Amino acid sequence: MLHSLDIHQREDQGVTILDLHGKLDMGHGDITLRDFVCNLLAQGNRQLILDLAHVSEIDTAGSGALLFLAQEYHAAGGKLVLLQVGRVHAEVYEVARLESVMEIYGTQVDAVNSFFPDRAVAHYDILDYVESHPPHEDAHQDKDHQDQDRET
Repeated sequence: MLHSLDIHQREDQGVTILDLHGKLDMGHGDITLRDFVCNLLAQGNRQLILDLAHVSEIDTAGSGALLFLAQEYHAAGGKLVLLQVGRVHAEVYEVARLESVMEIYGTQVDAVNSFFPDRAVAHYDILDYVESHPPHEDAHQDKDHQDQDRET
């Protein structure tokens, strides 16, 4: 069966990192991720980073899966954080206020350091991230529509 999400596992300083590639969407990606992560949790893993750098799409089921898994890790005395949330996904998280529930980091060093209380970690402000990255291509179309609206 073809999955819309591929998962590659690695470690950095004893912290498990899952590199996600593809779509985190309903029916395939969300189930694939839940099964994989719940299996890690059942095996005793309590420190997990999900690297979203190569995730092209996250729908509401995918966002729900991320939130569910973060809550499962928290309930088990562990911690799950997100790494490299793309601009489009960051806007969704900022609007839904998920950054108040899930820790998000821009670099792997900061994400790994967040598991070690004695290490300094740069605060990741998702709103700063959204504002500091170039707008999506659709922004040019939005600007054209705004210009047309002004002319009428």
